[in-house]
Amino acid sequence: MIDTHAHIYLDDFADDREAMMQRLVAAGVERVYLPNIDGKSIAQIRQLVSTYPDICRPMMGLHPCSVKGDWKAELAVILEELETGQYVAIGETGLDAYWDKTTLPQQEEALRIQIDWAVGFALPLILHTRDTMDRTIEVVREAHRPGLTGIFHCFNGTEEQARQIIDLDFYLGIGGVYTFQNARMEEHLRNIPLEHLVLETDAPYLAPVPHRGKRNEPSYLKPIVSKLAADRQISEEEVIRQTSQNARKLFREMSE
Repeated sequence: MIDTHAHIYLDDFADDREAMMQRLVAAGVERVYLPNIDGKSIAQIRQLVSTYPDICRPMMGLHPCSVKGDWKAELAVILEELETGQYVAIGETGLDAYWDKTTLPQQEEALRIQIDWAVGFALPLILHTRDTMDRTIEVVREAHRPGLTGIFHCFNGTEEQARQIIDLDFYLGIGGVYTFQNARMEEHLRNIPLEHLVLETDAPYLAPVPHRGKRNEPSYLKPIVSKLAADRQISEEEVIRQTSQNARKLFREMSE
């Protein structure tokens, strides 16, 4: 299994990070992609990649909730990091109307800059869309250029939104929300081929059923796989095979 989105470098894992890493390996997780948040998280990501180079892959971007008064200075730091060539994706970026709507104009400007980077560096773009799915789709469509691809992370939208995202050559990141009964995600994704999905946890957030409410971690990918397999009446092995192939294609690790 491949976890395309996990913040396992955060202090939430400070007390048992080694044990958590052992659990994910035991669960069959072969790769974990680490989305950046802001300038302060860069050193944490670097440290984790240095400690677990065979498992962890770093991304670099500015999270929309970190778009504050100094956001342009933050982007300058992030661009300097990107220019080292050590990162496999731009992200996470996007829009968030849940925590602070007043910064949405600045969030959108920061997003458009990072879309330009994704094109310029030829890297996938990892998108956060909390309470902003339609607008994020619009911005990506407006800014779209050949070669732009990535993931709409933590997808919790409708079938129509899913198809719009696929038309933009992006994947849908499927995580713990898929297992929540009230989300009805199986209905929205029933007609969406597995070729367009990748797995994620968003650890330490959004743990899947039966772990809902606990700290999430990459070893908890299995309940997501199990529900996808049951809903589609296919084997768990097929879900793992196809979603892992999708992730390798996106992050250009097909040779491994």
